[in-house]
Amino acid sequence: AGHRVICLAGETTVRALNEGGIRVRSGRFGDFTAAVEADTALREPVDLCVVAVKHTALDAALDRVPPAVLGADSLVLPLLNGIEHLDTLRRRYGEDRVAAGVIRVESTRVAPGVIEHGSPFAEIDLAGRTARPLTGPAAVLESAGLHPRLAESETDILWRKLAFLAPLALLTTRHGATVGTVRTDHREELLALVDEITAVGRAAGAPLDPGRTLAMYDAFPAGTKSSMQRDAEAGRALELDAIGAAVLRAAKRHGVPVPTV
Repeated sequence: AGHRVICLAGETTVRALNEGGIRVRSGRFGDFTAAVEADTALREPVDLCVVAVKHTALDAALDRVPPAVLGADSLVLPLLNGIEHLDTLRRRYGEDRVAAGVIRVESTRVAPGVIEHGSPFAEIDLAGRTARPLTGPAAVLESAGLHPRLAESETDILWRKLAFLAPLALLTTRHGATVGTVRTDHREELLALVDEITAVGRAAGAPLDPGRTLAMYDAFPAGTKSSMQRDAEAGRALELDAIGAAVLRAAKRHGVPVPTV
């Protein structure tokens, strides 16, 4: 969309991005290469800082963004899995500089700087009361074709994402199976997980609809794999703490039984 973008990453990825840009293969957005700047740490103020790493890499990622360098008017937008990371970010960067954000997308980094986008959708929700209006960052994302939605409740968007993601991630990884196999061969287990996590989310204040969650699963291409499943297959660290354990901790806080989880 023509915006200046600085990507912060490890040395190998930085080298690949500076030499070849970000290469995207997507059925929705097409195949293209976007030129970016890349560095191992932030060295100047920015308008918008998107935190888009696995939760297992969050601490290392935040070390790359010193609060003093970020900028007084910067907005931090996390697009992470889970519901507990906002507290970490707000302790580091301040209450009024961190928004809540979620992205629903199936994509995979197949090599440094190379991204395959497999889902027919890429949806972003934003919420939060920040010093900067969220309409500005939303316009930036809109200019790139992402059509973000502004919501009033952080709790709603974070739990809608987790209630959708957790059953899918946990079951595809546990059984080493695609979405199509899980929703047919393991449907009873899937229904139990959806019901339990919906109950926890409702106790936390999110008006979740289990029927909508199941309809989204049934609309997925049968061969889809979750990102947690792909991480397990590749021997990478799993986001079990941010996804499964976060549900268990919330269930304990609200006194909701979750035997399947």
